Amino acid sequence: MATLSSPFLIAKGKHDIVMIPKMANRHGLIAGATGTGKTITLRVLAEQFSQLGVPVFMADVKGDLSGLPFPGGDHPKVVERIQKLKLEDFRFEGYPTVFWDLFGEHGHPVRTTISEMGPLLLSRILMLNDIQSGVLNMAFKIADDHGLLLLDLKDLRAMIQFVGDQAEQFKTRYGNISAASIGAIQRSLLTLEGQAGDKLFGEPALMIEDLLQTGPKGRGIINILVADRLIQSPRAYATFLLWLLAELFEQLPEVGDPEKPKLVFFFDEAHLLFDDLPKVLGEKIEQVVRLIRSKGVGVYFVTQNPLDLPDEVLGQLGNRIQHALRAFTPKDLKNVKAAAETFRANPKLNVAKAITELSVGEALVSVLDEKGTPTVVEQAFILPPQSRLTPLTPEERHPLIRNSVLYGHYEKTIDRESAYEKLKAKAEQMQGEFSKEISKRRAAEPKSQTEKIIGAAVKSAAHAIGSQLGRQIIRGVLGSLFGSSRRR
Repeated sequence: MATLSSPFLIAKGKHDIVMIPKMANRHGLIAGATGTGKTITLRVLAEQFSQLGVPVFMADVKGDLSGLPFPGGDHPKVVERIQKLKLEDFRFEGYPTVFWDLFGEHGHPVRTTISEMGPLLLSRILMLNDIQSGVLNMAFKIADDHGLLLLDLKDLRAMIQFVGDQAEQFKTRYGNISAASIGAIQRSLLTLEGQAGDKLFGEPALMIEDLLQTGPKGRGIINILVADRLIQSPRAYATFLLWLLAELFEQLPEVGDPEKPKLVFFFDEAHLLFDDLPKVLGEKIEQVVRLIRSKGVGVYFVTQNPLDLPDEVLGQLGNRIQHALRAFTPKDLKNVKAAAETFRANPKLNVAKAITELSVGEALVSVLDEKGTPTVVEQAFILPPQSRLTPLTPEERHPLIRNSVLYGHYEKTIDRESAYEKLKAKAEQMQGEFSKEISKRRAAEPKSQTEKIIGAAVKSAAHAIGSQLGRQIIRGVLGSLFGSSRRR
């Protein structure tokens, strides 16, 4: 078993290839075509980090990672690999695991709030254009300025409706708010609700501290997000994981270069994060990836081809494991060559040729040495996993969930007073006051005077909303809530 700072074995070729814990938060890449061994590599790294006492977060997009809590030995290929690599001290083991599930069926419900996600990430989920995103930003700004927390979709719908109804009153301070954009946002919200957005947003929201736990023997908890259904809404999947990264970045303190990571975050199907990405969001993602290592978080992107990632992000991934790529067309050959050029060259290895000839479970590996310099790339076999490859049955999974120390907290939903309730109450109050005032003055005053009365009342209501809180909400680099104002 690896100790706090000792290098740990990840692959064997002509030489043993080890990863240094202190360099593990310099991020990494696991790439390769479908069926070449990426998921097994992810599993093996998660096991090794857990042994070091490092918590792990990963998404299970195919449903084949759930066997991690139980010892392996259930697959002949694993036994064959143990013998081939002559792993004399190898033993099968299970690892402490917590399951999370947006739908609350196969793990603890995991959710955030509208206010915590913020307008930038929400615009991406809703697929809004620049003008619509601008209106959504205005709605958040108005809510923030008046201390209104947007917790779930009904809060946001109420806020968007209020902003649309009172567009003229907000125009001077916040800018033009078009009815067409309001309508487009509301339609997108209805679509999102139909894609389980009603389950994604609400309370209790996920507490980052619950991902940073250790289990028996001091092993890091492996947090598995059950994502086989969520991945069917690719933007929601990618944006939720991006929000989680932003939360880690905003909440965790600076730790410099620790002896081992505080958390390792595996971002599977990473290409989804960068598909049709607005420039402003892309720049902020690059900033988060660059700076989050100082919080002790290592981010490992899992994707088919390194070229799926922007150069600015790829350049920050110091630990790289490249499984086989297929080359059937001129474009494929060009991609293989480009992938080969991302490694530190090995004069004894034709990397471009090797990438197309790797067998399942075999990879080209380059890791950071003690000085933070990438080692020359080597061809090697990834270690076999110690945990069970066969997915859990419902009868095996449910006791694990019920026996978790978190059980009961996230399972009970909360619907406290927020924007929806306040706006509804204010609207009812305004309607009552308007009816009395209009009835009283309609006979005696000209129509224009009555309109002035209504206009003044609306302005007063808009100003009064949330005045009991009165503190402006502060947002972080990706627009999520920041600091002590998070969950008032």
